[in-house]
Amino acid sequence: MNQAQIVLGIIVSGMSVLVGFTAFVKWLVKHYLYELKPNGGNSIKDQINRLEARIDHIFEIISQK
Repeated sequence: MNQAQIVLGIIVSGMSVLVGFTAFVKWLVKHYLYELKPNGGNSIKDQINRLEARIDHIFEIISQK
């Protein structure tokens, strides 16, 4: 093998790793953003909305006393 083939192999390998890492980060971002949208009860956003409603109700009870 000559020097050019070795350098080209290293460059192609590095690019492959970079593409794989980029695809993984894209998948993670998509997954986490999906959790921030209400979907009928199972998402983090829905759970936060329920907790806020309970806190508001507790605050109303406390403020009436």
